[in-house]
Amino acid sequence: MRIKDHIREEQNFLGRVIIAALLIMLALLGLSARLVQLQVIEHQHFTTLSKDNRIKLITLAPTRGLIFDRNGVLLAQNRPAYNLELVPEQVKDIDATLERLSHYITLDADDRERFNHLRRHKRRFDSIPIRVNLDIEETARFAVVRHQFPGVEIKAKLLRHYPFAEVTSHLLGYVGRISSRDIKTIDTSNYTGTNHIGKTGIEKSYEATLHGAIGVQQVEVNSSGRVVRILDETPPQPGQDLHLHLDIDLQQIALEALGDHNGAVVAIDPHSGGILALVSKPGYDPNLFVEGISRHAYMTLQTDRYRPLYNRALRGQYPPGSTIKPFIGLAGLEAGVIRYDTSYYCPGSFQLPGHEHKYRDWKKGGHGSMDIDAAITQSCDVYYYKLAFNLGIDTMSDYLGQFGFGRRSGVDMDGESRGILPSRDWKRRTRHQPWHPGETVIAGIGQGYFLTTPLQLAIATAAIANNGHLMTPHVVDYLQNRGNGKRHPILPRETSVPIASQANWDNVRRAMRHVVEGLRGTARRIRTKLYAIAGKTGTAQVFTVSQEDEYNEKNVAHKLRDHALFIGYAPADDPQIAVAVVVENGGHGGATAAPVARKLMDAWLLPRIYGPGSNHGNDDS
Repeated sequence: MRIKDHIREEQNFLGRVIIAALLIMLALLGLSARLVQLQVIEHQHFTTLSKDNRIKLITLAPTRGLIFDRNGVLLAQNRPAYNLELVPEQVKDIDATLERLSHYITLDADDRERFNHLRRHKRRFDSIPIRVNLDIEETARFAVVRHQFPGVEIKAKLLRHYPFAEVTSHLLGYVGRISSRDIKTIDTSNYTGTNHIGKTGIEKSYEATLHGAIGVQQVEVNSSGRVVRILDETPPQPGQDLHLHLDIDLQQIALEALGDHNGAVVAIDPHSGGILALVSKPGYDPNLFVEGISRHAYMTLQTDRYRPLYNRALRGQYPPGSTIKPFIGLAGLEAGVIRYDTSYYCPGSFQLPGHEHKYRDWKKGGHGSMDIDAAITQSCDVYYYKLAFNLGIDTMSDYLGQFGFGRRSGVDMDGESRGILPSRDWKRRTRHQPWHPGETVIAGIGQGYFLTTPLQLAIATAAIANNGHLMTPHVVDYLQNRGNGKRHPILPRETSVPIASQANWDNVRRAMRHVVEGLRGTARRIRTKLYAIAGKTGTAQVFTVSQEDEYNEKNVAHKLRDHALFIGYAPADDPQIAVAVVVENGGHGGATAAPVARKLMDAWLLPRIYGPGSNHGNDDS
């Protein structure tokens, strides 16, 4: 039997204890050192990280400013809309849930595609919209079966709405979802938490004013990112309200007055430049764009041959036709090329010296001897062929440019066209070709290269009515702060057309009055005993008729028929409204466009002359 060595065993055991104790002490020293590093040396660093993990900043979207007409009628509002939303982590089978939901709420391919797109970019506990802008019936239908769909709720939020839809579509424009293109041009820090931005019209031009400023909410969140409680809040600043010069009743009358025709109507206050009506027909429903228009609806608008998305009042470029004659007549008088009593004989056509080509008058057989008054009243083409030839294109172009032709007006709306005011320099720059005398001749009756917008015609007409004072047109009258009600007016800007002789301006205005009041005036059918109208009709060719042919409206396709135009202001002695009308393929200006202007003038002036509710509109002479 082997005898145990107790002394050695005790020594081995003691050695192991000492080693274990040393290891434990080393571990405790390492742990203590690490604690000192975390708790003391790097305390500030980890405190900051911890706080950032715990406290988050959430942006609060501001309420968009409202838009009113001059009488306080609401044109663009924010109204509650009901969205059907789903929280993915609360739904076991999302596809099956969507399928069951489709039995109660219509879900088309666009709705499903939008939901799946958002789902890929959101967290599982975020609420994602399935259908937006539910109507009352759909909301009620889902409420009945709500208990069958855990994780699916109806949520309310404010959405932009345009009560007058098509009537104000081109003027107000619309808001839409912020796109990747928008992000490149906006201050993204002021749009966090905001989904919409002005895309066209006044909504786009005054985006910064209407949008307001975001607020901030400081919240405590848990490790999953859910909000536990609100710590602090800076409320958002709502956008300012816009009050327009526009009269919505006048706007509706202008749209209705165009009847079955497409075209544009612009009415301006000559003294302030305020736009009282701006209509482009056809229009569209801007409400379709607010939450994202469907592919089918957008393609329908895009492929419509009448181009409802095209703003004819600002972007449409038309030959001014005979509406340009008062301005060219004034150019001739002011330049001293003609006097008030200068007469040209009109045999029915005009020929340049040494040329066989005949520039025909609209009246076969001619007008006979014409002075400036008769030439404007009866719209004699031959008189203006001769006057334009004697003036020369550069003198004519320089003078007309002072009325705003050929350049943007500076209106507070997006997308305005320049038009074309032709000259030698313009043709050399744009066409790289020399100017020909025949081009001067046809420019004298507003044809050829000459193109204007309806807005330009209205501005120039207002300048004649206002004795040379050219007011920059603007839609917005004043801004109003939501919080304190303080108003910030949009002050008019003014330039002046130089006047060489007041008598020349008076004579041209008298001739424009004879256009309506004269026995041979081309707009005599809109004459009224209630107030005096000054104006000028115009008929602009859509295509050129050859020398051998005669234009016969009955034998021409509707889309190739002449455009009808009219410019005018009233009352002639104290102008309160200036109007420009373009009726596409409407034929003669006196027959089609002038009656449209008369309806606007009646609507604007009669309540002011005879009081609200007056019924004198049929008291024609």
